[in-house]
Amino acid sequence: MDDRKLKYFKVRGKEFDLPMFLPDATKAELRGISFKDALDVKINGLVVNTYHLLKDEMIGKISNKGGIHKYTDFPGLIVSDSGGFQVMSLIRDSHSEHSSEGKSGKISDEGAEFSYGGVNRTIKLTPENCIKLQFLINSDIIMCLDDCTRPELSFIEQEKSVKRTVEWAKRCKEEYAILTYDMDENEKPLLFGIIQGGNNLELRRKCAEELKKIGFDGYAFGGFPVDENGKFLSEILKFVCDLMPDDKVKYAMGIGKPEDIVKCVNMGYTLFDCVIPTREARNNRLYSFKKNLFGRIKKIDENGNFYEYVRVRNMENKNNKEPISKLCDCPSCTLFSRGDIYSLFKKKDKESIRLATMHNLRFYTMLMERLRNN
Repeated sequence: MDDRKLKYFKVRGKEFDLPMFLPDATKAELRGISFKDALDVKINGLVVNTYHLLKDEMIGKISNKGGIHKYTDFPGLIVSDSGGFQVMSLIRDSHSEHSSEGKSGKISDEGAEFSYGGVNRTIKLTPENCIKLQFLINSDIIMCLDDCTRPELSFIEQEKSVKRTVEWAKRCKEEYAILTYDMDENEKPLLFGIIQGGNNLELRRKCAEELKKIGFDGYAFGGFPVDENGKFLSEILKFVCDLMPDDKVKYAMGIGKPEDIVKCVNMGYTLFDCVIPTREARNNRLYSFKKNLFGRIKKIDENGNFYEYVRVRNMENKNNKEPISKLCDCPSCTLFSRGDIYSLFKKKDKESIRLATMHNLRFYTMLMERLRNN
């Protein structure tokens, strides 16, 4: 690994190796598996979502349990996303021009207001209450509220987004300072800023520079990493990564295709999250390494030629005695054959989803292990 890249970081007295992948446990649960299952396949971190926890009235329940770690019985790293992505997906995307007001809510300089579930049902997120909510669940890394956009949004809206994102970040930092005033350093969560600006490099630069002036424990690439045609925005991702301080965690939010993770690690990013591995497990797309990445390979191919899909629910696997992957050490591969899992899927046994999900997550943790030595 490039010496400029962080190889680990610390939070609350715990040390975590980088790069690191976080599966999405949006509503404080992992679909298809338990948190113990996640630990068994060496998942050591996950991400939850403040907006969804608030919408489902779970913040109080989690707080009353003593925080997200006790609620989930998960000892690893827990990151809480702010709800900024939902500003885009639920408000901007509900308007034909992706503006700051749509059918599902509106965005103002004060914050974001979401409408849902009928008349007069709203959720308000401001920079201040967003930070307070994340403190209530007691996550390890908390994210600033940001005005998230798609890359193709107009320059005027991108410019507004950057201005709001910076101003909201200042208010988040101020609230964080109040809440951590009398905390020991080993008690404090980390606070990350999110860089917006869409596909405009100068707006990205402006946002990054302003956030660095405020000062955060880590920085994240915000917004969609692909354009409206599905093209991966490598140039913009690399540009933004180079703007981030090398002594801080560099978080590529929402990036989860194996080849895209490899590209981003080579750029300098060190933290990732995505729904892809768990979602793909439920949709008959299991990952398998084509070759042993722990052998003499010096660098993993960025084009994705190092893995293939195994469609275990296809008829060809009905009597197959081979594991999903001979190169995988997960319980699904060491204790079950493709034929076994095929049969479980045909019976609609929930164990099939569990085994498929555990396998895909182990693929990702094995990839992270290999990339740490890339």
